[in-house]
Formats: sequence, structure tokens, C-alpha cells
Amino acid sequence: MKILKFGGTSVGSAERMKAVASLIQNGEPKIVVLSAMSGTTNALVQIAETLYQNKNDEAKALIKALHDKYKQVVEELYTSDDKKKQANDLLTQHFEYLTAFTLDLFTIHEERAVLAQGELLSTALFQFFLEEQGINSVLLPALNFMKIDENEEPDNDYIAKQLKKELEKYPGVELFVTQGYICRNTFGEIDNLKRGGSDYSASLIGAAVNAEEIQIWTDIDGMHNNDPRVVKNTYPIAELSFDEAAELAYFGAKILHPSSVQPAKQKNIPVKLLNTMEPQARGTTISATTQSGKIKAVAAKDGITAIKIKSGRMLLAYGFLRSVFEVFERYKTPIDMITTSEVAVSLTVDNDKFLDQIVAELKEFGQVEVDQDQTIICVVGDFISERSGSGLAIFESLQQIPLRMISYGGSKNNISLLINTSDKVEALTKLNDGIFNRNEAHA
Repeated sequence: MKILKFGGTSVGSAERMKAVASLIQNGEPKIVVLSAMSGTTNALVQIAETLYQNKNDEAKALIKALHDKYKQVVEELYTSDDKKKQANDLLTQHFEYLTAFTLDLFTIHEERAVLAQGELLSTALFQFFLEEQGINSVLLPALNFMKIDENEEPDNDYIAKQLKKELEKYPGVELFVTQGYICRNTFGEIDNLKRGGSDYSASLIGAAVNAEEIQIWTDIDGMHNNDPRVVKNTYPIAELSFDEAAELAYFGAKILHPSSVQPAKQKNIPVKLLNTMEPQARGTTISATTQSGKIKAVAAKDGITAIKIKSGRMLLAYGFLRSVFEVFERYKTPIDMITTSEVAVSLTVDNDKFLDQIVAELKEFGQVEVDQDQTIICVVGDFISERSGSGLAIFESLQQIPLRMISYGGSKNNISLLINTSDKVEALTKLNDGIFNRNEAHA
């Protein structure tokens, strides 16, 4: 069985849904995982924000505007009056449900239920279209089998057990449709896997059924060697290892959710990144193998804050770093990069929600300096191979760019460099010119 995930742009209109329906009809057993239609989650977030602020009339207007958008999709997607009526009745149920939130106190639990409506709508409308086309398929409610535990981590045993039960209800059926992103929490409430979580859903489902392959379909032909939004002459990478892909996803490659690699890696299931706009394009294959001694790609992660703690007490101080890390642990703030010297430690975070509290506690250890508007440049490849020369090429390319921090050796797949965000585009461009030979055949 294969798992095929289609993102918001891939199902963002009636035309795109029809194209997806054509793509999945090849007779192979598969589970199709869908995101919400593009723009829907942002609209639902805006609705939730107005409900939090008790701007109920504004929320009603936003709900009506989104309902009208979906009515147009129904008109374009179906040909029969029966299916149009069935779909419009479904829309009425969902949007009346959303409107009901304008009449009562709105909490975080209601917000998660509101955000789930996008995936519930896209999958139901897609299933109705498959039925109209006479395609034998079943809609599997993700809320029946996707679950996170008290730590907001996927409950893998539960997912595998419940998904098996759901599939066994339909012997002979080879095409299933389900929602990405949404799940239940340990209390049975509607919850989610956070933004971009549909990739994660697909990988978790793939691991649960020991899938032959996981396919992530987006609007770009694979993971590129650099950010195509700001750099010219980028190209898709044919092959990446699981570790390389995880590094790129975490450090800014938007095509893939950072958490989605691990479940596939644990079960050694290849992941393919493919383009719904160009289905014949090769895309990127992520697997356990990699090409040694080669730089694969560059990614950039913005919104970084650098914190430097300088203290004479650090010299030979047993437990100093542990005490520093405990501050971040108390505020549940992960650290991205870290460098140390005899008298100072510098580190970076991408979440500044508790920055003031963290800095206040760190001042107990010594002088604290904070630099915001920083960017981590992540260069990914195999940097352990003898005589690869990778480091030299990287630093020669960036000799005119001020480097705030350098991290090398924590992973054989990654060299990370911290720079001012204002230098990001220049740094990415210089790396593209300096380490990638665009004249070679990128097979």
C-alpha cells in the first residue's frame, strides 16, 4: 500500500481536485491524505481570532465569506444536481456549526474544532466527487484513529491498532481518503498536529500500515538545492537521506514538515516529494542511502534570537551548562545552535515567547547579550568524508558575510551558520554561486 498526501494548493480548487482524482486512479492500493483547501486554514484562524475577541458580527461575516467560496467550488466540482445538493447540505452543516460558536464562550478547545473544519470539508467534497465519478473509495475519518498523548506526541501504537480496525471494515476496497493534520488528544477532544501537520499525518499513517512508499504531493517538483523564492537557478535534488531531509526541513525548507521524516525513517519507508502541476517530474526521493562527499542543499531559518551568556565563573565550573539548559527547559524553549568558549556560551532559539523571563534568569550566571533578527543558514550534505573540501568552499563563498556563530560536528550532515537576517539573500546567493556547479547534470 502507498500513502499519497496532497497539500492545500493541490486541492485548492475544483480543477485541482479533479486533477488529483485522475492522479490516484492507477489500481494500486493507497490511502490518500488531504490538507484543507489553500487559504482555508488561514481563514479559520482569522475566524477564531475574532471569536476570541468577541467580535461576533465580524466572525459571522468571515464565516459567510468562506461559505460562499465553498459554494462556488461545489458548482464547479460536480455535474449532477444530486451531488451538488449533497455537497451543499454538507456545507450548511459545517458552517452552521461554525456560526454556533458566535453564541457562546470561545476557548482553545473550540479553536481546535474550528481549525479542523478545513480538512473535514476537503476530504468530504473530494469523496463526493469520487462517488460521482463511480470510483470505489471510502472516506476514513482521521478522528477515529489519529491520536496524540499527554505530551502532544503521536500515540503510534494506538494509531496502528485503530487504523487496522478501520481498514478491516472494508475488505476489497483499495482506495481510502482521510484527513491530514487533525487528530484527537488524550482526552478525546479534537486537536491537531500543528501547521503543516498533514505531511506528518501521512508519515505516521505510512508507518502504521508499513507502507511501500509515502508520496508528498505539492506545487513544486521536489526539494531544491536552495530557496527558489530568493535565489535564481536552483534545481530539485534527486536523492536525499532521511537525515539530510530532516535537517533541511527543520532549517527552513518549507516543502516538508520537519517531523514527517522520523516515522518513515524508523520503518525505512521511502518518501517521494512530487509535483501535482508536473506529475511526470522526477521529484526528490528520501531514503536510507546518500551520496557521500557532496553538498546537497542550503536552507535558511528566519526568526532566530541569539543569546550570549558571559561569565568568569564558567571557567572549570562543573554543571554550568546544565544550569543554563535547565532555564530553557523550564520554559519549554528548544535550542537550535550552541557554541562555547572558556568564558562564554552562545546559543539560539526560534521561539521568543518567554525571552524576557529566560534572560532574567540567565543574568544570575553573568552578563547576557541578546541579538534578534538573526537567520540560521543550514548547509546539508556529507561533511565527514575525507578530502571533501566542503568547509573551504562554504567559507570562501561567505568571506564577505559577517558570521555570528558557526556549528559543525554535531551532525555529519549539517554545517550551520548564524548571520543577520538582512544578509540572508546575499548569503544564499553567494553559496549558490560558490558551492553548486550549475553546469553539471543534476541527475
